Amino acid sequence: MARSDTLRTRLLLPALCLIVTTVAVMQTVVVPIVGTIRAQLDVSTTASGWLLTANLLAAAVATPVLGRLADLRGKRAILMGILWVVLAGSLLCAVTDSFALLVVGRVLQGASYALFPVGIAVLREEVAPDRLVGAMGLLSGTMGVGGAVGMVLTGTTVSGDTDYRRVFWLLVLFNLVGLMMAFVVVPKRVAAAHGRIDWAGAVLLSIGLALALLALSEGGTWGWGSPATLLCAAGGLTVLAGWFAFERHVDEPLVPPRMLTHRPVLVLHLAGLLVGVAMFVNFLGTSYFVQTPPAAGYGFGATVLEATAVYMLPGALVGVIAAALAGRLVHRFTAKRVLGVSCVIGTAGFVLIAVLHDRSWQIIVSGILVSVFVSLAYAALPALLVAEVRPDETGVANSINSIARTVGSSLSSALVTTLLATLVGAGGFAKQSAFVAAFGLAAVAAAAAAVLVFVTVRAPSRPLTDVEEDEVEATALAAEWAVVDGLAGGRTPAGRSDLAGTPEHPQRESSV
Repeated sequence: MARSDTLRTRLLLPALCLIVTTVAVMQTVVVPIVGTIRAQLDVSTTASGWLLTANLLAAAVATPVLGRLADLRGKRAILMGILWVVLAGSLLCAVTDSFALLVVGRVLQGASYALFPVGIAVLREEVAPDRLVGAMGLLSGTMGVGGAVGMVLTGTTVSGDTDYRRVFWLLVLFNLVGLMMAFVVVPKRVAAAHGRIDWAGAVLLSIGLALALLALSEGGTWGWGSPATLLCAAGGLTVLAGWFAFERHVDEPLVPPRMLTHRPVLVLHLAGLLVGVAMFVNFLGTSYFVQTPPAAGYGFGATVLEATAVYMLPGALVGVIAAALAGRLVHRFTAKRVLGVSCVIGTAGFVLIAVLHDRSWQIIVSGILVSVFVSLAYAALPALLVAEVRPDETGVANSINSIARTVGSSLSSALVTTLLATLVGAGGFAKQSAFVAAFGLAAVAAAAAAVLVFVTVRAPSRPLTDVEEDEVEATALAAEWAVVDGLAGGRTPAGRSDLAGTPEHPQRESSV
């Protein structure tokens, strides 16, 4: 029995690495084939955008709820529950020929975003303190690599008129393997936390965001001054305002209002939202642009494989390398400088592709610059947040920042699809100016984030402990896919706090 437990412990980290890779794979496999799905199901550009927007919207709301459920109901049960939901979503996407049901499947797949924070929580319970930081780093690094894996998976599976469902069948197999590994390897523990779930807050947040995004994505079709657009926009803003007021009177809110009113923290959440906007413009805009046939007056007529392997994969791989170096850069040059400089790099990348996009190398170089920007920015943000809040609030602060990033990506998805659907030229293709506007919007977002950082972000109010620096580096390795939830606020297997620098737990040598 002891030998079996030892084997299960050894398999835990590899199993979790495979399981959390689902997050990155679920996102990247769909981006390059949105156009293919649109053509095969004969839907509009605006409608097809909901394959991404709905998935991100579901992730923004579900991730904090599922993370809280893992604390209250047990991490193994919730981890497996998430995998079952994601499997159901993948299976639905693989068998249906209804676009509406395909969007429902993508909503179910949005639950995958909670796998990473729950996986980190499992590591905190099961891994010895002296191995925890290395384990989190490996789990995070797998997330970054998973994005590249998803691109390659899509490119080698779908080409020409190949049925897009082949990708989802592969995801079904991927999900089944993850589910079996979770069942065999992840141990069952009694949940120690007590409390409640802010279900009302989750519902209000999802309704408010959905209405606002619906107005943004469908405004070009309905008319920006039409009653439907105005009602959705007004309704969304009203519900979001009501949600914020409601959260102020809840004992255990989904999003603590103080994390949205404290100025330094609010600025960092806004910067995270802007980086999320820019990141998804790069994903979606580049994929659409390079697959557009030259008959439209621009584009390269790339196949799905060429779009992923030639134009998008180099940036993804360089982003993984940048993420591996980000922790050291933050440690040496300060998080504020790294974030500010990364935003400048991102602005340059988007300006490049907005102005020069006639040669393949221009697209590739732009993608590399943007990937470096995103990886470094997503490493610096947690370091700045941790320094601005109390040690017991770092998990909440990073969770909200993760929500802000995902909301930014949702906004970006809606904006890009709206631009491409509104500015249509001869042959039914989006005008070149639509892409220039999208990339210009991303440049403005990155530049605005840089201004926020340089002008309003102050020097950290407290230095990071060694443990906090280690966990910031682990977050950096996850790149744009996730943040390590509960920075330095987890529990060791013995039930002790992981915080360093206290009389009971003096600081140790940093492994950064």
